[in-house]
Amino acid sequence: MTVHTLPARVYWEDTDASGLVYHASYIRFMERGRTELLRSLGIEQSQLLDRALGIPIYFVVRAMQLDFRKPAALDDMLSVETRPMELGGASLTLDQRVLRGDETLVTAIVKVVCVEAGRARRLPHDVREKFERLVAGDIDR
Repeated sequence: MTVHTLPARVYWEDTDASGLVYHASYIRFMERGRTELLRSLGIEQSQLLDRALGIPIYFVVRAMQLDFRKPAALDDMLSVETRPMELGGASLTLDQRVLRGDETLVTAIVKVVCVEAGRARRLPHDVREKFERLVAGDIDR
């Protein structure tokens, strides 16, 4: 299975008053992980926004199941792993993990849906083709 890894350092802006990572910061880290996965496939979200007929296409989070296991702290060096799980007609489900070394801190199952003009739409053929290869583990990034 193809895994994309994004390094992420914890800064002051990511923490709460205790110096530990604020729970919403993990969601930001995972968003960056998903964005960089797309970028590694040659899919720029800004290009999707400029697609055919001036109607933007974008991805939205439809569902997210999170499990916070252990905290991270200021200056920790983390990695965000993103693995494809399932490809639907208009959606992609991903397994994401935030780790500190080999230690899993947060896990998430995230379903993103392709949207056009405020409604779910089938994935564009070129995007779908890349996702199919990614899910199959048959992609050279």
